[in-house]
Amino acid sequence: MRIIKATSKKLDKIYDRGLSRQVRVEEKVKKIIDDVRLFGDEALLKYTKKFDGVKMMPRQLKVSEIEISGAYANISPNFVSSLKVVIENVNRFYRKQLRKSWRIKGVEGAVLGENYTPLEKVGIYIPAGTAPLVSTVYMTVLPAKLAGVKKIVLASPPDKNGYINPHILVIADLLKVDEIYRVGGAQGIAALAYGTKTVPRVDKIVGPGNIYVSEAKRQVFGLVDIDMIAGPTELVIIANRFSDPKFIVADLRAQAEHAKGLAILITNSKSLAKEVSSQLDGGNGYIILTKNLKQACEISNRIAPEHLEILVQNPKGLVKHIKNAGAIFLGPYSPAAVGDYVAGPSHVLPTSGTARFFSGLSVFDFVKSCHIISYTKKSLEKMREPLEKIAGIEGLQKHVESVKARFI
Repeated sequence: MRIIKATSKKLDKIYDRGLSRQVRVEEKVKKIIDDVRLFGDEALLKYTKKFDGVKMMPRQLKVSEIEISGAYANISPNFVSSLKVVIENVNRFYRKQLRKSWRIKGVEGAVLGENYTPLEKVGIYIPAGTAPLVSTVYMTVLPAKLAGVKKIVLASPPDKNGYINPHILVIADLLKVDEIYRVGGAQGIAALAYGTKTVPRVDKIVGPGNIYVSEAKRQVFGLVDIDMIAGPTELVIIANRFSDPKFIVADLRAQAEHAKGLAILITNSKSLAKEVSSQLDGGNGYIILTKNLKQACEISNRIAPEHLEILVQNPKGLVKHIKNAGAIFLGPYSPAAVGDYVAGPSHVLPTSGTARFFSGLSVFDFVKSCHIISYTKKSLEKMREPLEKIAGIEGLQKHVESVKARFI
């Protein structure tokens, strides 16, 4: 790995990594989306054959109950029992986020408040290109279920034989996902956004994916809601001379398992930087040498990484300086892999610097609020003067008259 100083211009490339967009990808995705919008299932079948090498009939787009039941025979016997403790960890975390509708009293008997209601239909995309992301099923479905989403539709690309990974099917079945479709890529996102004769239209699409999936989500945003536009996965580690290099090397190597994953060590220790560098060859990674740990935190905040590990002796002392990160892992026994699979919080996290304004997937993503306003005649009369003045400044006289009509 390359060692660079905290003042290096090379850091600008890291800070600005989310700014570029490939025009060719944008154009290709737009064509796919337009095809699905206009031709529905026919377009889905065409692109499934083209990109996945699978020829299907329209009725095969939806995974049957027989296939789902048969998936149990193709997994290890202890898989379900191992999954139970993980599911409980996720549920325990997200139960804390549940919100209740509320009311407060305003002037002269007015009542104000918010009603929280779950989304009706949510589409969950599960990638299966380089590897089937089995864990993403429970990391997305569980917060949606806890929020009270009425219908959950899962889409995932088929393998070369036309099947979806059995572990994905089993988890989806255990979590009572309503419908599963074997369709991936930009065409899968388009199907969820516009609906086809077979695939239902949803209100929101969540889940990670490759550059085509992310671009498709960007293009359909507004027609439907999305969780975020995800880029390549990222890990930043803040460490000093007391940190164990063995743990750092292991975590950076784990990050390198992702083809385009970004792995960065930020440290104020030259000896640690040299030791880690000597054990890691190439890859999409950097070692940033800082004056002190405060500067390390400042640089991390500018990077705004998806995952941040703080491997110093007193990580709680540093975490108060961190403003931008998708998830923060404190101490030597909290590797990012724990967050990826078993800890509880979803591993669907903001990337490409968007942790500056995005949060990790939560119950809030599956709930919408509606403002409640209930005025009495007295409370309306109390607020007449400021309302009429402000509306008058804006030149909206009919608004003023709509209030006056109630006092004639």
